[in-house]
Amino acid sequence: MASASPAAEPKGFAPKNPVKLDPPKDDPISEAELAKCDGNSPDHPTYVAIKGTVFDVTANSAYGTKGQYHVFAGKDASRALAQSSLKIEDCRPDYEDLPDKEKTVLNDWFTFFSKRYNIVGKVVE
Repeated sequence: MASASPAAEPKGFAPKNPVKLDPPKDDPISEAELAKCDGNSPDHPTYVAIKGTVFDVTANSAYGTKGQYHVFAGKDASRALAQSSLKIEDCRPDYEDLPDKEKTVLNDWFTFFSKRYNIVGKVVE
């Protein structure tokens, strides 16, 4: 009987239902444009950035105005994700000063998102 290799998916990051993702894009997205994509306007998609990479989370209501993860929408939430924080003040891109354990958590979140959401660009200053 064949079993999945633990090395292939060490933490079970694969979604329960397969997701067909578009090829990743590296379009430049300004911080101002990212901020508009906060789930509050039907005229804009909902984006979350991690380590400068922007993911389109529009289809997941958890990032919408009444969702439990709305705090991350329209921001680079790297620090908050690394620290497992839902505090608005932690939703910021800087994470380099965090301990290795938290950086590992952040990398796990990046992997989780990359298996579920299309990458639509990179945050530029």
